[in-house]
Amino acid sequence: MNKRTKIAVLVINCLQGGGAERSVLTLGQGFYDLGYDVHVLRFKPLVEYDLNSNLNYHLLRFKPYKLIPGVARRHKIFARAVDNYILNKIGQPDIVLSNLERPDNIFRYSQLPNVAYVIHSTLSLYYKFSQVNDIDKLKSKLKDIYSQHPCVCVSDGVRDDFIHHLGDIMPIKTINNPIDRDGIQELAKAFVPEYQNYIIHVGSFKEAKRHDILLKAYAKTDQSLPLLLLGQGKLKSDIEQLIIDLDLTDKVELLGFHKNSYPYVKHAQFEVMTSNREGFPMVLAEALALETPIISTDCQSGPKEMLPEQNLMPVDDIDAIADKLSQAMKNPNKFYATFDESLLPKEIAKQYLSFLREVSS
Repeated sequence: MNKRTKIAVLVINCLQGGGAERSVLTLGQGFYDLGYDVHVLRFKPLVEYDLNSNLNYHLLRFKPYKLIPGVARRHKIFARAVDNYILNKIGQPDIVLSNLERPDNIFRYSQLPNVAYVIHSTLSLYYKFSQVNDIDKLKSKLKDIYSQHPCVCVSDGVRDDFIHHLGDIMPIKTINNPIDRDGIQELAKAFVPEYQNYIIHVGSFKEAKRHDILLKAYAKTDQSLPLLLLGQGKLKSDIEQLIIDLDLTDKVELLGFHKNSYPYVKHAQFEVMTSNREGFPMVLAEALALETPIISTDCQSGPKEMLPEQNLMPVDDIDAIADKLSQAMKNPNKFYATFDESLLPKEIAKQYLSFLREVSS
């Protein structure tokens, strides 16, 4: 007999590979450990993760609703379907967390109580505010969405950017993404990579990750350690060509996407991240959990909240990144940093519950 009487619903568009998707599954375990009946609701069938059997999974497809004319009308009708699905198939939720753009647009119209938005990205960079013609119109749209429910930002940088551009429109709090240290350490034992004495980069081949900057900086070093790139994405062919152009084919390996990247991270000499924007870079926190040294660009949110200043590099600065890579290749342990136990899933789930209690009172 199920004695779990409290219900947590975590909503995300799909469970395709990504930091936000992984954080939803990890946070779900945190709520489960607190005694909650946890449900993950998605709008697309894509799944690229091994699913935790402690959680319940639901699919309510958004695709058929795309035929409804008018974006606002479409979202409003689908929101009603989502509310009804949750109440009829799951039950009255004690907490509902909306993650990423599509669910946020849907939950703008939700009538459920105890809803909060989880803001995973620096909005001004995600929506490229500096390149938008009618920025006032875009900001008005975002204010309309995010003024409906309390907001949780995954880093101080994300929170500061949100308030700067949209104002203090609703109760807002920083709560970092959860990191399942014990689970990560266990998964890291799954195998020993065939490579030895290497640098690892984990991230999708997309513009924000700046693989191009990393490769140009790496080309300026003595390349005494090979560089492994773990991920997939639409810019992969561009990166492959750049590797050829920089004459790095013997030094850089593309490993593709791996459900379990942790053995590669654990056995690396150090991890590098060269993003020009992040929300909360989970790959850094996960490397800390594995006691792997890290160097990272000091992008707008995330890295400086986890790493000492000496581990940070200026964004898009090829020469500075090359210099830091060279230092790390000579002495990786110089860039070791400690894991913060407040990031454990149960502790993060407690922070969500505390915040929503504060808001409701």
